[in-house]
Amino acid sequence: MTGHIKLYKPCTGAFVYQLRDTETLNTNLPVTSLNFCPPGAASGDLLLATYASGKVKLWHVSTQKCLHTIVENQQTLAAAFNASGTRFASAGSAASIRLYDTASRLCLQTFASSPSPTVMDGHRSRVFAVKFNPHNLTELVSGGWDDTVQFWTENHPHSLRRIFGPHLCGDSLQIHPVTNEILTGSWRRENSLEIWDYQSGEKIQDIPEDDGTYSLTYSCRWLGPDHLIAAGTSSNMCRLVHRGTMMTVGWFGNLPRGVYSTDVSTDRSEKSIIAVCSENYVYLLEHQHV
Repeated sequence: MTGHIKLYKPCTGAFVYQLRDTETLNTNLPVTSLNFCPPGAASGDLLLATYASGKVKLWHVSTQKCLHTIVENQQTLAAAFNASGTRFASAGSAASIRLYDTASRLCLQTFASSPSPTVMDGHRSRVFAVKFNPHNLTELVSGGWDDTVQFWTENHPHSLRRIFGPHLCGDSLQIHPVTNEILTGSWRRENSLEIWDYQSGEKIQDIPEDDGTYSLTYSCRWLGPDHLIAAGTSSNMCRLVHRGTMMTVGWFGNLPRGVYSTDVSTDRSEKSIIAVCSENYVYLLEHQHV
């Protein structure tokens, strides 16, 4: 909640770096999203951070220096790099998405709905998640409070199509890196986890809740070819779901508060480290692919 960013080694949990500057110290408002530049990208060792103050910062991780700050007239709540690291997008309370060039830091496009109240070609409320298509550098999707997932392309300011239904309140929008299927997590009691076809926008399946428990989803993501994880509030838990059986095969619960963010780090041995954030704790869980 202070605007400070701390980096740890996922294998040991050892503290490595702290990223802060005069602006974050003076503003003292929360960091709302963190995104590392994809491995191998020409732009290098970058971390993209957004803040409730409306600032978007590009940090050089190993030197702990802020390379550039963008000030947006909104609460900036989400951001993402494309697969090559050449573009990044931000979104938030203004119900629009901004596309930037990573090298020049210039805004290339602002995605928003058209003025007509009868046309649903953009968001009408806060946007909490934005993701690029892993197979197409110029396509991206976004979701938020208006119960839609919107599809965008770099050269068009309005959305091309949409999915109606998902009510996103956090980083709960993911595109599978192989199948291109979309996973959404909604902040609601029923049908909170859904899988969609990217091309048609048709629903493929619902992921059922466990008997007797449910979670209002704030965060979800794919984990390898066969699993997904989902976490949220009410039950204050994170669960691992097998895609084939749709059964919960791993559960981490009884946490002090709701889970508002998760992330996954995979090393060369195909072992995944899952980070689960609850209250002021970060829990590191190990998942071995078999």
